[in-house]
Amino acid sequence: MREIPVDVLIIGAGAAGMGAALGAAREGVQKVVVIEREDRSGGILNQCIHNGFGLHYFREELTGPEYAERIRSILRDYENVEFKGEQFVKQIDYKNKTVVVVSREGIVLYKPKTLIVATGARERPMGGILLPGTRPAGIFTAGVAQRWINLENRKPGNRAVIIGSGDIGLIMARRLTLEGIKVEAVVERMPYPGGLERNIRQCLKDFDIPLYLSHTVIEVRGKDRVEEVVIAELDDNFKPIAGTEKVFKVDTLVLSVGLIPQTNLFKDFLQTDPWTKGIMCTSSGRTSMNWIFAAGNCTVIYDLVDWVTEEGEKAGKYAAFFVKKEHEMARFPVEKGQNIGILFPNYYEEGTNLSLYLRVKKPMERGIVRVKQRNNLLYNKLHANLMPSEMINVRIPEPKIGVGNIVVEVIEA
Repeated sequence: MREIPVDVLIIGAGAAGMGAALGAAREGVQKVVVIEREDRSGGILNQCIHNGFGLHYFREELTGPEYAERIRSILRDYENVEFKGEQFVKQIDYKNKTVVVVSREGIVLYKPKTLIVATGARERPMGGILLPGTRPAGIFTAGVAQRWINLENRKPGNRAVIIGSGDIGLIMARRLTLEGIKVEAVVERMPYPGGLERNIRQCLKDFDIPLYLSHTVIEVRGKDRVEEVVIAELDDNFKPIAGTEKVFKVDTLVLSVGLIPQTNLFKDFLQTDPWTKGIMCTSSGRTSMNWIFAAGNCTVIYDLVDWVTEEGEKAGKYAAFFVKKEHEMARFPVEKGQNIGILFPNYYEEGTNLSLYLRVKKPMERGIVRVKQRNNLLYNKLHANLMPSEMINVRIPEPKIGVGNIVVEVIEA
C-alpha cells in the first residue's frame, strides 16, 4: 500500500469540492488532492444541461456543464492542485488522520494534514416515502431520469407523473416534456410548492403542466411496468380524503422527494444535525474535529450552486490556514429563534465573516429577519414572500460580530 502525504485532501469534486480546491490553492499550500468517484470533476453539474447557474458567482447565466468547466479552467492555473478520478474511499481513520482509497491503480493510504468533506447529497428513494402499491419498472428518482436523458440518451417512458415539486422535479417536468414525454401531473403533499418560483413559472406554467398541491400518490399499479398512478387530496393532517382520487394512466413515475446529505462515511465521528442530517460546521467550514472541514450539500441542502461553491472556497481557505497553523478561534452556537425551519452554519467562529443560510417554517407574505447577539442587533430587515422552499442568505461582516451566542428569528410583519 502506497502512502501519500498531502496538505489538503478533498473528498468529492462537485461544486463544493472544486471550490474548496480553489480556496486552498489560493492560500499557497504545497499539495491539494481532490478525489472523486466519477471519472471527471463537476458532480451533478455535468448532467444539469439547463441554464440558471452562475448568476451570483460568475455574474452570468450558464448551464451546469459550462459552470463546471469554468471552475476547471480556473483550477488549471494552480499547479498545486491534483484531481484523481474513479477513486473510492474505503476507510477513514480519524484518530491517525489517514484515508484509505481504492482505485484501478490499487490501494493508496493518504496522510492529509487536513481533510475537506464535499460529498454532496443523495436522493431520497421510493422506500423512504412508504409509497403504497407494487414495485414495477418505470419508477425513477428525478436525478436518475435526468442522467438517463441528458448523459445516456435514454428515454425513461412515454407518459409520466412526478411526485414532489422540488427544483429538480420541476426541471425534469420541463425536460421530459421537451423530449416528447407527456407529463400528466406534478403532485405535492404540501399546500405550497417545494421549488423556486422561477422554476414553477418556467417549467410548469410555461408548458401547461398541472400542479396538484396538498395531494399525494396513494397507489402505484402495474405488474411488469407502471400502468396507473392514483393520487388523492390530503387533509390538514396529511391524510388522503376519500372520494378525491384521480387515476392517471402512465408508464413512468418520477420521484422528486428531497435530498439527504451524504454523510455515511463520517457520521460515526463527525457531529451531524439531527434535523437536516448534515455535518455540523462553524462559519469557517470547520466540523466537530478541528482538522476536518466540510462544505456543500453534505452540510445543508442549498438552493444555488453558486452558494455551494462559495462555501467550498471558504472551507478550502480555512483548511489551508489550519495547515499553516493559523486561525483556530473560539466558537459560539448559532441558534434557531421563532419561525426558523433550517439554519446553517451551526456555530460562529471568531475572526470570520458570517454567511447565514436559513429557511422559514411556513409561508409568510412579509417577515422581519432578525439576527441578535446578546444586546447587539446584527441584522434586521424586512423580507417579502417568504417560502420554506426558498433559502435566505444573510451576510454579516466580522467587525459587527462580538462574543456570545447568536440567535436568528423571523417575525411576521
